[in-house]
Amino acid sequence: MKAKFRPGQVWLDADGRPIQAHGGGVLHDRGTYYWFGENKEGKTQPYARDNYRIDAVGVSCYSSRDLVNWKNEGTVLPVSRSEASDLHPSKVVERPKVIFNERTVRYVMWLHIDSEDYTAARTGVAVSDSPVGPYEYLGSFRPNRQESRDMTVFKDEDAGAYLLHSSEGNATLHIARLTDDYLGVTDQSVRVFEGRYREAPAVFKHNGRYFIVSSWCTGWDPNAAEYVVSESMMGEWRVMGNPCAGTPEEVETTFRSQSTFVLPVAGRPGAFIFMADRWNKTDLADSRYVWLPIEIDGDRIAIRWRDDWDLSVFENGSTA
Repeated sequence: MKAKFRPGQVWLDADGRPIQAHGGGVLHDRGTYYWFGENKEGKTQPYARDNYRIDAVGVSCYSSRDLVNWKNEGTVLPVSRSEASDLHPSKVVERPKVIFNERTVRYVMWLHIDSEDYTAARTGVAVSDSPVGPYEYLGSFRPNRQESRDMTVFKDEDAGAYLLHSSEGNATLHIARLTDDYLGVTDQSVRVFEGRYREAPAVFKHNGRYFIVSSWCTGWDPNAAEYVVSESMMGEWRVMGNPCAGTPEEVETTFRSQSTFVLPVAGRPGAFIFMADRWNKTDLADSRYVWLPIEIDGDRIAIRWRDDWDLSVFENGSTA
């Protein structure tokens, strides 16, 4: 069995097939990790100004107890053959994230729903009684009547949850508190990265501080990351700069990848994994994953390249 993370290399599941969980996020539930993401199996096709896409395939799920070896749990939110559906293959179904609601005892999936030309800019919601689905799709909307493209959700220690989404033509990131059932948003919201054109948000909390790592807007091509920090999700966010450390090429391209999620390692306080996608825009099914440990020092974080690594890096204090 695989014992180490090898960023950028082909990552196979327990059946020996490349993992298809792009733009994804991870849920830890009763000792098991569940990795949700976009299945990019299919033919990559060029369209509109040297851009590329595949027909939507659906949301896949993988399970693991060690974060390295993953079992394919199948498609938990499939596409629909109805042309009127948000989940039709011609639409955009991206960046699924799942959180668990203790009050309703349901797993809630949020995802980016869009038209092929990205003008619909909506957020979709689905629910299930099991982390591995099937998920019932409830529909999509614009949160607080605002555009929503790249997004993520974050569940805090007090069970309050938040939607973070690129809005205003991607110029500004919005944060909206979710309703108690996690199925909608309240009118409590703040604007972050105003006028900085940031997308692909990934959020985590450590020692009372909240961090958001993001990318710039360059389509499938990589660019420099930037992060902000705050003492409150609804508070004032301070721009801190680029979290990446290394060669100029590594720093300016985020190791040739784009952020998607920050994964807290269960049972290891202060241990966080930066999850990113290394997109292959002309063959999206062959896009790779870049997972790296995050170093934290107060309100400063650093992400450094490692050819291979394992969870022991969190035991010797090298990331604390």
